[in-house]
Amino acid sequence: MEIDYPYSLSDQDAQARLQILASYLTNRHGIKVTWVDPNRAKFNGKYLVVKIEGELSMGAGHARFKGEDPGFLWRNRAKDYIQEKLAMYLDPKTAVAQLPTS
Repeated sequence: MEIDYPYSLSDQDAQARLQILASYLTNRHGIKVTWVDPNRAKFNGKYLVVKIEGELSMGAGHARFKGEDPGFLWRNRAKDYIQEKLAMYLDPKTAVAQLPTS
């Protein structure tokens, strides 16, 4: 499963917001997030009954998630969830202080 999400923030701002998203996923869902370098993180865990395993990279105005396909029954729900979170956390209209961490 692959998701390419464009953003209009600077890469530095996007990276800071994605670190907040990583905290949210860990605190809320127990999804382990490991930063490989400042622009790439690995995800491993579950949301509901869907296994989330993949990598998020960012740069040049795009956040890209590549991960295991959860299968036909959960694919759309997983994509929608990831895209919803990227839209929320990478929205320049939302102040960083308003982004949930748990």
